[in-house]
Amino acid sequence: MAFLLAVLLSFVPAFLCASFLYWIDRYEKEPKLLLGLVFFWGAVVAAAGSLGSQLILEGAVTGLTGSRQAADVAGTTLFAPLTEESLKGFAVLLVFLLFRRELDSVMDGLVYAGVAALGFAATENTLYLFGQSTQSGIQGMLGLWFVRVFLGVWDHPFYTAWTGLGLAAARLSRSAVVRWLAPPAGWGLAVAAHALHNGLATGASRAAELGAAMFLLDWLGWGLMTVVVLAALWRERRMLQIQLADEVTAGALDPRQYRTATSLFAQTGVRLRALGSGRFLATRRFYHLCGELAHKKQQLARLGDEGGTVQLIESVRDELRRLAPEAMA
Repeated sequence: MAFLLAVLLSFVPAFLCASFLYWIDRYEKEPKLLLGLVFFWGAVVAAAGSLGSQLILEGAVTGLTGSRQAADVAGTTLFAPLTEESLKGFAVLLVFLLFRRELDSVMDGLVYAGVAALGFAATENTLYLFGQSTQSGIQGMLGLWFVRVFLGVWDHPFYTAWTGLGLAAARLSRSAVVRWLAPPAGWGLAVAAHALHNGLATGASRAAELGAAMFLLDWLGWGLMTVVVLAALWRERRMLQIQLADEVTAGALDPRQYRTATSLFAQTGVRLRALGSGRFLATRRFYHLCGELAHKKQQLARLGDEGGTVQLIESVRDELRRLAPEAMA
């Protein structure tokens, strides 16, 4: 019973937060199957790999120093940030390497990183909450849930977001310097942010002000990432306005559809109205294709024809023309 409750208290918030990330990616949704695989990687592969790696590394420190306390401190402040951010970030790296066409924008890097991190956090929180229940019962579990999940639900996504930003920057840049330096720089920031949090958390048991500083810095970090997300959405919207403008002239979409496609919230309203008209599927597909067309045209302009981008653009444009009469605006 306690373990099932720990699973529910950990995975339900993680799924809700992942759904929010999916929703906030307004202009071109990522494939749900790929997002599910990224979440699975974080929850299973990254969690198990991190736990095993940390046990081995902490065991090595104990053997070398003879001090379990030294091993615990090293594990919390050094080994955990290094192994966890490496393995969570590897999910985004796999998308970067194997599904490059899906990594179209900065927002995509943030979404994949956030979903992988939420999967990891769900498993980690399950273990912590269940362990706490064996020591202090359900009440103790709920107290820990308040601290780890309610107050810290976006911690892991915030750390790994830096890796996602680095890989997205490398994917979209024409500069060789950016392509080589952005990924390790993003990973380094992820590890540093994670290590700072863990260091303050470790010190909080001896000085309450360090705990307060930890939460303050966490929330400031969330605020910073919110600004990054809003800036990414603004840039993406501006890119859609530019890239889709000539599609109105060419007749692929009408002016009302153009305004809906480039609005932050109008698509949600249109899809809700389409539910009762029998045109939901066509409308949803149409506006997804608007985002995909704009991103592919942007990639073509910046990166050239990456083995079929021109052909893909024409295919998307043809489908847009076919769906335009059915899509609501």
